[in-house]
Amino acid sequence: MATPAPPISPPPFPKPITASPRKDTHPLSLLPKCNSLRELKQIQAYSIKTHLQNDISVLTKLINCCTVHPTTSSMEHAHHLFDQIPNPDIVLFNFMARGYARTTSPFRAFTLFTQTPNLVPDNYTFPSLLKACASSKAIQQGKQLHCLVVKHGQNCNIYVYPALINMYTECNDMDSAAQIFSRILEPCVVIYNALIAGYVRSSQPNKALSLFQELQARNVNPTYVTMLSVLSSCALLGALDMGKWVHKYVNRNGFDQHVKVSTALIDMYAKCGSLNDAVSVFESMTFRDTQAWSAMIVAYAIHGHGYRAISTFEEMKMAHVEPDAITFLGLLYACNHTGLVDEGWGYFFSMRDKYKISTGIKHYGCMVDMLGRAGRLYDAYKFINELPIKPTPILWRTLLAACNSYGNVKLGKLVIEKIFGLDDSHSGDYVIFSNMCARAGRRKDVNYIRKLMKDKGVEKVPGCSSIEVNNVVHEFFSGDGTRVEHRELHKTLDELVEELKLVGYVPDTSLVFHADMEDREKEATLRYHSEKLAIAFGLLNTPSGMTIRIVKNLRICGDCHSAAKFISSVFKRQIILRDVQRFHHFKDGKCSCGDYW
Repeated sequence: MATPAPPISPPPFPKPITASPRKDTHPLSLLPKCNSLRELKQIQAYSIKTHLQNDISVLTKLINCCTVHPTTSSMEHAHHLFDQIPNPDIVLFNFMARGYARTTSPFRAFTLFTQTPNLVPDNYTFPSLLKACASSKAIQQGKQLHCLVVKHGQNCNIYVYPALINMYTECNDMDSAAQIFSRILEPCVVIYNALIAGYVRSSQPNKALSLFQELQARNVNPTYVTMLSVLSSCALLGALDMGKWVHKYVNRNGFDQHVKVSTALIDMYAKCGSLNDAVSVFESMTFRDTQAWSAMIVAYAIHGHGYRAISTFEEMKMAHVEPDAITFLGLLYACNHTGLVDEGWGYFFSMRDKYKISTGIKHYGCMVDMLGRAGRLYDAYKFINELPIKPTPILWRTLLAACNSYGNVKLGKLVIEKIFGLDDSHSGDYVIFSNMCARAGRRKDVNYIRKLMKDKGVEKVPGCSSIEVNNVVHEFFSGDGTRVEHRELHKTLDELVEELKLVGYVPDTSLVFHADMEDREKEATLRYHSEKLAIAFGLLNTPSGMTIRIVKNLRICGDCHSAAKFISSVFKRQIILRDVQRFHHFKDGKCSCGDYW
């Protein structure tokens, strides 16, 4: 008989699998993912429920989260948490300083530093504090920090050097910034960038370009930030040939992949008078952000192409790109220089009501200028008086220039009184009002203004015009024609003016500030205005038929505007002149502004 098989035992019952708790599901681990202060407070509430509200590591994480992308409310909450810590360490303070330095109240970082005297700063402390002083233009506090930097042995730190240079440049103390730079044996590109940007901000583009050349000579590789400053320097100088060389350098080194660099190229070409090149760069961009569209709109506007600026804005809307304050500034410029008053009003209200963009002083200035150019002087006067902010001297000066254009001495007198009540140190105000009175035959008022100017020690800012020839920028100041080194230029200009007279040019001696001069002396003064000197230099030193490009630091005067039209016709030259307000393209005896300027 066969032996029965043993019974088969059932397989063991599997043990239940229990997932180990994931560390990243802990509520505190979600802090970096917070998108709002409300979410952060919910996590903070959890820490309170679990009795972790006094845990330093938890408070540190909460404060850090508040300061990474700081807002006014998040920094207030961070400060509240910071105050709960009996003895905060330098790491916590660095978080606070970094946050405040990025807000609209940066100086609170310095204030907090003075309220916590027991902290020993490290190499992360000073950059944030110096940035806060730079943003606040607090030069005295910045100098105090500089002393502390030296005291704590941080003056050779690679992070502190750029912050120190940036602080001094932001506070317009370029000499101190240059001294610091000169002590650095091997400056890195970040340090170069800080000083180059400072020279650009302080309107010293020649020094910025020289520093860029030094950077290259030392084989320091520039960054796209470097190129932004270099392109801004070319724009300030109106140095088109230099700008084109930089453009090639940008393309050769791959910087054209940065949308900010392409935007800076648009701005540079526009300000150097080559609108076609600006358009070419814009059209070659594969991606255009708000800044790029705005730069193109502004470019069209300052060159007097108001309708093209407006059509570009329509394209921008079709591309679903949101406009910003600069976009509307460009649109208002466009309407301003083209006489599109109704359209300008429409954009002004659309900016506030539809797009919820805050209007700034430049937008108000455009509106005043637009009304003034159109002859609506009293509407402009009413607009200024009804503004929600206190009018600045610049707004009143804009209206004063319009009063001068239309010869309204009565309103001009009211405006000049408003200006002097705010700032009586600007020489241009005296000159404009004196010219108004001179043309109206009010010699007593002219003499009074001249005496007032002399008594207050106000000196007239000399007109300065520059021209680039063979990659060298030449500058001329009004009156330079009488200098020994300009004898040939003096002679050329004398012959030029006499030739222009034969075809109808009549010097407008009413524009000369000194009313007691003889007409012959007034004409000589007009003859050696900086614009004419630069144009004459261009005629002497550039090939026949070549475009002459001029940049002026002030507004072009009426006499030079008239002379430039005659020169463009007689010598068959196109003259592109950029003054402080816009571009004037002179060709065949006409100007692109249509004499509406």
